[in-house]
Amino acid sequence: MHAGLPWPGITVSIRRVVGAIDTPFICVGHTATCMEIRDAVEADAGRLADLADSPPDVMRNLVHDRTVRVATEDEDVVGFVSYDAKQGTVHVTQLAGTAEVCERLLEEPIAFAEGEHMGVELLVAADQSEVETAVEATGFSDSGSGPEFAGESTVRYRLEPETAQR
Repeated sequence: MHAGLPWPGITVSIRRVVGAIDTPFICVGHTATCMEIRDAVEADAGRLADLADSPPDVMRNLVHDRTVRVATEDEDVVGFVSYDAKQGTVHVTQLAGTAEVCERLLEEPIAFAEGEHMGVELLVAADQSEVETAVEATGFSDSGSGPEFAGESTVRYRLEPETAQR
C-alpha cells in the first residue's frame, strides 16, 4: 500500500481562506467541497440576484453600499450575507443560502459586532425557513414582530454577541 495521499477515490486540496484568520487548510474527502467566505465583488451580482430573487442592478448597488460576504464551494457562490452598522447595532440586511451556509455566514456580522461591542439584528420573513433555522441555531432570540414587506409579515431577531453559539 502506498503511504502517500491521495488514496484512490479520495480528493485532497489545499486552500487559503481569507477572513478573520488567513490560514491554509487541507480538505480531504470524497468530494472537495470546502466552504470559503470572501468579500463580494461586482461580478457576483448576477448570482446574488438569483439567490435573493432581486434584479442584478440592485445587487450590484448592494455590493458597493454595504458589507457583503459570500460563501463559495468549489468557486460557486452558494450564499451571501449583507450588513451595516447604525445606531449601535449591526443590521443584517440580507441573508441567503442553505441553513448550514447561513449559519456560517452569520459568523461574519457577529464577529464584527463583537469587535465593536454591538448587538446584531435581522428580520426573517415567514417563507425563509432555511434562514430561520440558521438564525435560531446561532443563538438569536425572537424579539417580536417586524415590519411587513410587500404584505408579508416578518419576525425581528436579536443577538447580543456574548450569547452567540459558536
